[in-house]
Amino acid sequence: MILQLFDFFNWQMPLSLSYVSTRMILSAMTALICMLFFGPRFIKKLYELKMGQSIRVEDCPLLAELHKKKKETPTMGGLLILASMLFSLFLWMDLKDADTLLLFFTTVTLGLIGGYDDFLKLKYKNSKGLSAKLKFGLQLAVSSLIALYLLCPSVTEVLHMGDFFAPPVAKMGMQVFSTQGYMALNYLPFFKDPILVLQGSLIIFSFLWLVFVITGSSNAVNLTDGLDGLASGCLILVAFVFALVAFLSNNSEMARYLNILYIENSGEIAIYLSAMIGALIGFLWYNGYPAQVFMGDTGSLALGGIIAVAAILLRKEMLLSIVGGIFVVEALSVILQVGSYRLRNRRRIFLCAPLHHHFEYRGWPETKVVLRFWIVGLLLAMIGLISLKLQS
Repeated sequence: MILQLFDFFNWQMPLSLSYVSTRMILSAMTALICMLFFGPRFIKKLYELKMGQSIRVEDCPLLAELHKKKKETPTMGGLLILASMLFSLFLWMDLKDADTLLLFFTTVTLGLIGGYDDFLKLKYKNSKGLSAKLKFGLQLAVSSLIALYLLCPSVTEVLHMGDFFAPPVAKMGMQVFSTQGYMALNYLPFFKDPILVLQGSLIIFSFLWLVFVITGSSNAVNLTDGLDGLASGCLILVAFVFALVAFLSNNSEMARYLNILYIENSGEIAIYLSAMIGALIGFLWYNGYPAQVFMGDTGSLALGGIIAVAAILLRKEMLLSIVGGIFVVEALSVILQVGSYRLRNRRRIFLCAPLHHHFEYRGWPETKVVLRFWIVGLLLAMIGLISLKLQS
């Protein structure tokens, strides 16, 4: 919004505000200050409204004892996280940019799905919220709309009006790609050239892949959000890596040096991920053990979707599977547990799923589980960063 105000009034913009790095710092600071300032009031209001979450432990009865103190802890803290991020978006990002529009759409739609799910759980204490099929269907619908926007020229031509929300373009060497062109490129970490180009009739596979990445990431973060500070800390690490990748992709010289795509205006992605980092650091102030508030599906579904969309826009989906390895393993543990239970005559692989509960069952204190998952997440983030340099 600030950029648009300078344009509207024909004011001379301070040189520092034209730098993406400056706006990244300001965005993170804005979101962090919002969280710290409004956090106590917001949490107090949640307590007054009796927004405490119910602890569902049908498959893991021991958790009833381990987590009994969490029963009255309010949820839906994701509302404040998303509000802080969106405030930073309106303040520091280019509101005409296509990436800004897409990130805003992802935040609002997935946030509404998660928010309505949380609302039903709180209104009807014995309710599981939205049915699994309906929630999954709504996530698929949002993911499909995003994939259509990115892959189908006919859709983008209708939505783009002149330079307003103009689609991003990418460059590799002397070759220039349209949005649809560079969305067809598929990369693996540690390899500088695309391993697969899906064009023409193969675009359907690109569509299915994008839908899978967004929906899968959204649900994986949701499954990880089961211990105080676990999902928040892991998300900070993932957001930092992709904010750095977006910042480097926005610089043609650095992109050429690292043999990655130069993506015009990808700095806006870096700014929004910086806002996520600031908001989550502020949220950890209240979500660290013992938690005063949980993010709920409101936050986890939206934040998982945001990092997926950022990875897609940067053509780094497979990098997300490494950097966000904690989320991948947590989701796989649930899939394997359910599959084993159904196909192996109710036999389980883990003592409890998701994986973090398995370690609780083995006697690890909650703080130790969270700290060790953070350490593994940090190691994965380092591997992700070194993959940018070690490419063949």
